[in-house]
Amino acid sequence: MSLAADGKGYKPYVGSCGRMIVMTPNHSLSFPKSEDLIRRLADENRRVVIVSSGGGSEAISHLATTPGVSEVMLEALVPYSRHSVDSFLGGKQETYCSSRAARRLAVLAWQRACFYGATCEQAVGVSVTASLKSIGAKKGDHRVVVALQTFDCTRVAYLTLQKNQRSRTEEEHLAAWLALESLVSVTHGNCSLAKELFPGESVDVDMMSAPLAWQELFTNSRRVVGVQTASPESTDSFAVEDPVTSTTGRVIFSGSFDPLHEGHLLMARIAEEIAERPVDYELSVTNVDKPMLDYVAVRGRLMQFSGQRLWLTRAATFEEKLDIFPKSTFVMGADTFVRLSDPRYYGGSNAAAEQAVRRIAKDAAGLIVFGRVRGGNFEDPSQLNAPAALKNAAYFVSQREFRCDLSSTQLRQATARG
Repeated sequence: MSLAADGKGYKPYVGSCGRMIVMTPNHSLSFPKSEDLIRRLADENRRVVIVSSGGGSEAISHLATTPGVSEVMLEALVPYSRHSVDSFLGGKQETYCSSRAARRLAVLAWQRACFYGATCEQAVGVSVTASLKSIGAKKGDHRVVVALQTFDCTRVAYLTLQKNQRSRTEEEHLAAWLALESLVSVTHGNCSLAKELFPGESVDVDMMSAPLAWQELFTNSRRVVGVQTASPESTDSFAVEDPVTSTTGRVIFSGSFDPLHEGHLLMARIAEEIAERPVDYELSVTNVDKPMLDYVAVRGRLMQFSGQRLWLTRAATFEEKLDIFPKSTFVMGADTFVRLSDPRYYGGSNAAAEQAVRRIAKDAAGLIVFGRVRGGNFEDPSQLNAPAALKNAAYFVSQREFRCDLSSTQLRQATARG
C-alpha cells in the first residue's frame, strides 16, 4: 500500500529533523548478530527508523556499522534532552521513560519511515527510552522501555534493572540489546538477552495486534470505524466491531479522553438532555500537531467506555469531522470552541480559518459548548472571543448547569507523580 505525502493522501506528523549519530559500541558483552538481523529485515523488505532517548543509542551504531544497513535503515535519531523530546512529540510530556513516551516516539518513527517513501507494510518504527545509571544516585528504578510500531501491531518491552549492579556502559548495552530484540521480533526470529540478566530481572512485553478495521484506519484506507464497547466482563472488552451504521445527523462528542473522567460523562448527559438524542463519542487517531495514536493507546482509551457507542476516525480537524458526520450536532469544551477559529490549526492561514468558520456555521446542526475553569474561576463560554457565526450556531451551557474543575491533563500529571 503506497502512501502520498502531498496532501492528497497520508499526512504524517514528521516532527523536527534529526541526524544520524554513530557512537563507539561496547564490545565487552555479546550482541545479536547484526548481519543476520539486517538480512532478515531486507528479505522482508522492511524500512526502519529508530529513535533513542536516554539510552540505547548503541543499537544505532551496531546497525550502522553492518554491511547492507542502507537497504533497511532510513534514519536514526537521538533526541536526548527533555526539550528535544518535547519538540519531537509536539508538547511537554508527563513522563520521559515510560510506555506512553516510548510508544509516541515509535509512532513518530513509523510516520517518518512512511514520509521517506516506505509503504505502510514496509515501515517499522522503534524507540528506546531509558533511565540509567548516572553521576548522582537515582531515586527511581533503572529501567528501559522499548516500543515498536508497525502497521498491524504495537509492541512494548519493559526491563527494570537492579541498582548498582552494573556500570553505565553495561546498562546502555542492555538497553540497546532490548531495542535490537524488538527488531528481531518483526522478522519472527528468536533473540533473548535473558542470559545477560540477573535473577529477578525479566523482560515484560505488552503487545496489541490490531483488528483489520484499525489497520485500515491507521493506513488511511478508511476514515471511520464504528465501535460498540462491550462490558468490562467481556474477554474483548476493549472493542467490538459495530455493524455499518449511518453517521449522518448524530450528536458527536469528540475528544482525546486521556483519561475519560466524570466531567466528560456529565457533559455527555447534559448534552443528551439538550439535544434529546443519545451522544456518540469520537476519538481521532490523528492529531494536527502530535504523532498518531498507537494501538495500545487506542485499546486503553476504548476500555474506558462500557456499553457506549464510539467512533474511531482519522478526523484531526473539525472540517474532517463534518465530512464524516454531516448534519450532526457537536459537543465540546470551551478550549475546543476557541480553537475552531484559531489560524494555528489551519496552517497559520487566516483565510483558511475564516473559511472553516463559515462551513462549520453552515453545515453543523449546532454546537453545544461547555465552560471551563481557569485559575479557579469559571469562564462563561458565551463570553469567549469567537466569531459571531460560531456563537450564533452554539448553545452555551451555563455554570448553573455545569461546572467541573477536573481536567485530563491534571489527572495524567497526578498519575505520573504517583
